[in-house]
Amino acid sequence: MLLGLLPGITVVGSATDGEEALRLVAEHAPDVVLMDLRMPRCDGVEATRRVRAEHPGTEVVVLTTYADDDSLFSALQAGARGFLTKDAGAEEIARAVADVRSGAAGLSPQVQLRLLERLSSAPTAAAGTPAAGTPAAGTPVAEPPVAAGPPVAEPPARAARPALPDGLTQREAEVLALIASGLSNAEIAERLFVSPATVKTHINNLFAKTAVRDRAQAVAYAFKHGISEGS
Repeated sequence: MLLGLLPGITVVGSATDGEEALRLVAEHAPDVVLMDLRMPRCDGVEATRRVRAEHPGTEVVVLTTYADDDSLFSALQAGARGFLTKDAGAEEIARAVADVRSGAAGLSPQVQLRLLERLSSAPTAAAGTPAAGTPAAGTPVAEPPVAAGPPVAEPPARAARPALPDGLTQREAEVLALIASGLSNAEIAERLFVSPATVKTHINNLFAKTAVRDRAQAVAYAFKHGISEGS
């Protein structure tokens, strides 16, 4: 009833489970599906995965009571472009539908905040923790004999940068982190002092390398691999 009252939205069907949702999508080819997660026979994550694989012209926005991290990231990785909880108001739902139709991510402010919090709290090596194989202070270590000779200056130690997944370049990882922070292409271009066309090229490259299909999946990928701004 609520959706039918929203301007610019026509409800073409209502399903009781994931299997019926797939049948209705095949029949009506809607622009957007509002997907529940907990359903019999075929749950929302599997239904989202199949909708996106079989009907790529249909976008999925999850609308659920369950806002836990497992539900959120499973849905985004399955191909959902939006994620709202059922306390979302009509204006928020309409905005999410419009966003995904225009190619953007339809994430509620609470979900965006959770993604940023999880990205910023990605585990890192504790400062001051001895590396594996390094003796703790005060532990006697037998030194091998060293041949006499002139002292040799050692090069300054350099912190090793962790390898990036899937062959991402440092710049592509930087762009991915800014996408995960919620920045638009224009804002990323301004932050990195490059043109929007350059940003688009980096996004196309990183999408191809990581096999993500949209910005919502890119955010989930960044979280999974601990790629955040400043990392």
